[in-house]
Amino acid sequence: MAGTSLLTLLDDIATLLDDISVMGKVAAKKTAGVLGDDLSLNAQQVTGVKANRELPVVWGVAKGSFLNKLILVPLALLISAFAPWLITPLLMLGGAYLCYEGVEKVLHSLQHDKQEKSPEARQQRLNKLAQQDPREFEKNKVKGAVRTDFILSAEIVAITLGIVSEAPLLNQVLILAGIAILVTIGVYGIVAAIVKLDDLGYWLKDKSSAVAQGVGRFLLGFAPWLMKILSVVGTLAMFLVGGGIIVHGLAPLHHLIEQITGNMSGLVASLLSNGASLVLGFIVGSIVLLVVNLIAKLRGKSV
Repeated sequence: MAGTSLLTLLDDIATLLDDISVMGKVAAKKTAGVLGDDLSLNAQQVTGVKANRELPVVWGVAKGSFLNKLILVPLALLISAFAPWLITPLLMLGGAYLCYEGVEKVLHSLQHDKQEKSPEARQQRLNKLAQQDPREFEKNKVKGAVRTDFILSAEIVAITLGIVSEAPLLNQVLILAGIAILVTIGVYGIVAAIVKLDDLGYWLKDKSSAVAQGVGRFLLGFAPWLMKILSVVGTLAMFLVGGGIIVHGLAPLHHLIEQITGNMSGLVASLLSNGASLVLGFIVGSIVLLVVNLIAKLRGKSV
């Protein structure tokens, strides 16, 4: 009897692991698009940090990301169990915040370009940077990246939860925890590699091999361009992810876009769908920015 019970237990465990493996693969595929946005966003979030402080900053953001998921996974399970109707509105609020941050970044970039054309403004900016406390600068960078990560992590958790919602509670917990850990390790491992590309280039450039030197020179030339590309892609990702969340939350709009793109080829349909998310994201972000500035002015007047 004991042997039979043990075999039954092992069979149950094998079935459970098989179910978890299948659902985990589906969840990983579904969240792959968000992971790309997560990667580009977080890689560009750590730009401007001193070379010897890049990895500590990435590690600081990674720890914040783990904490985000430690909060989000049980919270998502609780909301799913007791108030599933709250998931979409909360995600839409997070999407609106991402769009707001995206608009802020665009305006900051335009202001920065204008300042670079003026020698006086450029000198003022350099003086301001020189007076800034490096530790405070790093702290603000980490805080900003962790805030952004929270929204993206929430979407990843929500997508995964949608896939495993009909599964037993144990399966849900294991899959959500597994995806959360793998995503964090994967994203921040790649981010750490990206920000240290230039260091690898310098190391290879000093080697005796002509091939190594050539690769080193290529990496040194490529690294700044990669960071610029990631900065642009990261800002676009804010609108795409934020706008996409809002589109999916507004059922009539989501169905309208599906009807318009339904008979089109996959590439054209994807471009139009993402274009709609991008435009809506920018509009929503602009509205939120106007509201925030209006509230700030009203509070300033009342003080």
